Amino acid sequence: MVPLQFFLFTSVGVDPSLAMMVSLGTSLAIIIPTASSGAYQHQKKNKSIVRPGIRLAVFGIIGGFCGGLLANMVPTRILQMIFACLLIFVALDMLFGSRSDGEKALIDFNLLNGGIVGFSIGIISGLLGVGGGVFLIPSLCILFGFSLIEAIGTSSVFIAFTAIGGLISYIYTGFGVNPMPYCLGYVSLINFVVIVLFSVPMATIGAKLVYKLPEKRLKQIFAIILIYMAIKMLGFDPISILLGL
Repeated sequence: MVPLQFFLFTSVGVDPSLAMMVSLGTSLAIIIPTASSGAYQHQKKNKSIVRPGIRLAVFGIIGGFCGGLLANMVPTRILQMIFACLLIFVALDMLFGSRSDGEKALIDFNLLNGGIVGFSIGIISGLLGVGGGVFLIPSLCILFGFSLIEAIGTSSVFIAFTAIGGLISYIYTGFGVNPMPYCLGYVSLINFVVIVLFSVPMATIGAKLVYKLPEKRLKQIFAIILIYMAIKMLGFDPISILLGL
């Protein structure tokens, strides 16, 4: 969502630095209803995802707010490159590694460990304007021994709450700074409404499909998504290139 919005804003003459901040803030706003619809579908299949998702989200909201505030101060390009390399490593491990789904946890899922992971993913979410699921899902699988389906469901609950923290900071820091019309801080209300009309139904469909796919195929699909996200973080968007954008 961020690259496409950034292209649309800059194509109509919006300053690139402002376009990036509005793209990031709007992306976080879109994530909230989209992830919420997915979380609702997941909890109908597995109610055990709600408690760990909320526990992680409490710290994730704080991290998301801090990450949103840091977005104006930290060179996010460097962070994007670091996280992109990390995603590629995780994706290759999922595709070719020997770790089996639901393998024994490396650390216990308790308040301290969950808080550290939730806060860290929240900061990443606020900094990069993403939901954080691409980082949380492999963390839950590798560190806490969650199955991929459990991790996806827990992540959807986490994302729905964590994006709120980042969104608040983008609204707050954008007041009096963003001269664009129909905006709330760094959030474009028009883009939000238009994209949500499509993203919410698609999230509902995606949540239902997760439980119909074999675990191995699901892991392959998620690894491909991680690689795609990593390529985007490195500054290339394969879909935009194919569409000639």
